[in-house]
Amino acid sequence: MARRALLERSDQLTADDEALPLRQSHSARPEHVTPHWRGAGGRWLVWVARAIAWAVLLLIGYRGIVAIMEGPGSSPSASPSASSAKTPFPVTMAEAYALEFGRVYLNFSPAGAAARSASLASFLPPGDDRSLGWNGAGTQRMLDEQVAGVSVTGPHTAVVTLLAQLGGGKLIELGVPIYAADGGMSVSAKPALLARPAKAVPSGERPSTSDHATASALRDQLPAFFQAYASGDQATLGRFASRGAHISGLGGEVSLAGVDSVWVPAGGSTRQAAVTVTWDLKSAATAKPAGVSAAPAALEMTYQLTIVRQGGSWDIRSIGASSQPLASGPP
Repeated sequence: MARRALLERSDQLTADDEALPLRQSHSARPEHVTPHWRGAGGRWLVWVARAIAWAVLLLIGYRGIVAIMEGPGSSPSASPSASSAKTPFPVTMAEAYALEFGRVYLNFSPAGAAARSASLASFLPPGDDRSLGWNGAGTQRMLDEQVAGVSVTGPHTAVVTLLAQLGGGKLIELGVPIYAADGGMSVSAKPALLARPAKAVPSGERPSTSDHATASALRDQLPAFFQAYASGDQATLGRFASRGAHISGLGGEVSLAGVDSVWVPAGGSTRQAAVTVTWDLKSAATAKPAGVSAAPAALEMTYQLTIVRQGGSWDIRSIGASSQPLASGPP
């Protein structure tokens, strides 16, 4: 039994000796070599390359479809007319052109008919009636004109509306059709006489009740302020101006006859006050016949003052025209 056990043990050791050691290095078994981990970098680059390729293909396909739909010769650079069509109508030039035309068109007399026709020809397309419908009779004189508005009706067309004052004080509106192309202009049709602006009547209602306490305080200081404003006395104006404000005077063109009314809304440390004053106009003084008063011409005018409460007093930040409809006299 002992011999058999030894033989079996000998056989087992011989078999084990022929086998690979249990702790042999992995490199001794190539079939069990674990590949090295390469991370996700390689796979990420593959996806980026695929995305770029798809983007290029889509772009090429899109440009091809657009080219097919637009057809040949549709490139903006190949079409000068398309570029010029996007050029905005020259409004400022049309205004000046219409004013020059109105100066000729609204002045006429039989004695100057030939000169008028020759001048109008420079505004009209070739072959148009150089008299523009005038029958050659009567006399008209234009005293003043301004541009009231411009209505652009197309890439090359617009109507310029002139507000003109004729002899005798008559006020009219005149619609002048203008055609503009390639840097040139012309009056493309006969002008149209339009109704002058309608008269609008203010409601005459004040938006709120005046703050009488503040208005009374202002009435004590405003005469000195407006006297300095009339003369342009910067030292005195600086005493009434708020910090950082600069108020220029009138340079002696007028003199103060009196502060007629002061209206101040209630509430707040910054307010918009309306003040009516009477100015004596030095420039309007003329020689008077014997027995007639030599008093200067006078005008009432209404100002808007922006006043600010600072250090217990009301200072003036700015002065301008007022839109408040105020009656003459104290509030």
